[in-house]
Amino acid sequence: MAPSEAFVQLLWVSTALAASSLRQPRNAEPPRSASPFGPVWPLPRSIDISPNRLQLSPKRFQIVHGPGSSVGPHCFLLQDAFRRYYEYIFGYSKWQNHDEKSLADTELAALQVIITSEESDCDKYPDISSDEAYQLSVGEPVAVLKADEVWGALRGLETFSQLVYEDDYGSFFINASDITDFPRFAHRGILIDTSRHFLPLKSILTNLDAMAFNKFNVLHWHIVDDQSFPYQSITFPELSAKGSYSYNHIYTPTDVRLVIEYARLRGIRVLPEFDTPGHTESWGKGHKDILTPCYNGERPNGFYGPVNPILNSTYDFMAKLFKEISTVFPDEYIHLGGDEVDFTCWRSNPDVKAFVRKQGIWYTYAKLESHYIDKMLDIVSSVNKKSIVWQEVFDDGAELPADSVVEVWKGNSYEEELRQVTKEGLSAILAAPWYLDYINYGQDWMKYYKVEPLSFLGCESQKNLVLGGEACLWGEFVDATNLIPRLWPRASAIGERLWSSKNVTDLADAYSRLVEHRCRMLRRGIMAQPLYTGFCQHEVRNP
Repeated sequence: MAPSEAFVQLLWVSTALAASSLRQPRNAEPPRSASPFGPVWPLPRSIDISPNRLQLSPKRFQIVHGPGSSVGPHCFLLQDAFRRYYEYIFGYSKWQNHDEKSLADTELAALQVIITSEESDCDKYPDISSDEAYQLSVGEPVAVLKADEVWGALRGLETFSQLVYEDDYGSFFINASDITDFPRFAHRGILIDTSRHFLPLKSILTNLDAMAFNKFNVLHWHIVDDQSFPYQSITFPELSAKGSYSYNHIYTPTDVRLVIEYARLRGIRVLPEFDTPGHTESWGKGHKDILTPCYNGERPNGFYGPVNPILNSTYDFMAKLFKEISTVFPDEYIHLGGDEVDFTCWRSNPDVKAFVRKQGIWYTYAKLESHYIDKMLDIVSSVNKKSIVWQEVFDDGAELPADSVVEVWKGNSYEEELRQVTKEGLSAILAAPWYLDYINYGQDWMKYYKVEPLSFLGCESQKNLVLGGEACLWGEFVDATNLIPRLWPRASAIGERLWSSKNVTDLADAYSRLVEHRCRMLRRGIMAQPLYTGFCQHEVRNP
């Protein structure tokens, strides 16, 4: 489905999600934040907020395409964003059905959005090189948001919406401001796991909204694993027919297209992960012949281990499946996994043992894993995609192409791992300090906030190879009931670390802004958990 064809379908979904949160009144006071930057999250590169305030009239204020913009009303992505952000700004007021108040202040008539590049990317998908920079100037009579590409305009719209506040009487204001902003890292991801627990579409889409509010730009979709195979393949439908929890726990091709388009309209890439050769028990329910039969002595014991790496039929199957995956998911990368491969079953299987012995005395099961990964890398390359792998693939000596990316997840020595990966000239993504499925009593967001991704020893060229990082929420103890509150606002801390300047480290300032940001997410329908004791101004006694 082309982006323009999916727009109508996405319009009613995003409208429904926004409408579901309109029952909650918006903030009844100007922001309480003690920060000189107001309740803006993540903090822009350069921000100057004046005490001079301008008033916005919900009946007259407009978000429009500005003069000289390379795009206009034909740009569905921006049109949808204009509608969405108008609702975020005005749609949550408890005064929304009252008569308009007379304007006592200078009025801000409009926000003009100007795209300067001829290649606006309106009908394209975001990628690792997308330009998210923007400039925002708020002053009488109009505010101007400039960006080279639509992705920067999306980020600027979010910032503008965060600057608007409402007083006790239902009047809306914004202070005159000048902002120049761009992200520190290009890859700012959230990993969700839909195998351990199936996540309904609404949960995934709501999380995409929260990601946009925090300027994340990659949904790392760990879609299948040992426990279930919810991805419905056109080429091999039996994988989900037999490997999912039930027929009700699958993602159809239409579902997947919906997620991808919903994400695109928010400037978010969808990175699919199909983890092999381990974590594949559910694959075998539909295709047992791709897994390795395990043995007790000379007899099979009825169990199956990782993908069988010695059969040509394995790679024929993978070539067909990943050809399909490459057409379904438009992102230039596919995550191949490669972590936590248990060699016990391989060591027990007589055919695998014979294969290893045949390779010579120095051949190990780690090398056998690398043999499998090398073939998978070739398959991905043959469908014009690039590969991301977990760090074990690098650690075990696989010959990774220069355009591969290594995701560092082991927490005990991630700085040294980053040093070694980048020393070899490979790009890296950091996940190790940001595993949000580990929960602690207290304000654990602070430890995530304090992480400096480039703290490892290495030259400037090595540090330039760190593409960014990911907040990972594995699903053993997470389903639709707690996905959102467990992620947010804890992941917000990681969002600011990956977006804002390195020197943005003031915990007190961050706390005051994040408390307000969390309340803003609540008003927008994101059930973010509290940071600590306190309350939100929009709360009422009898909602």
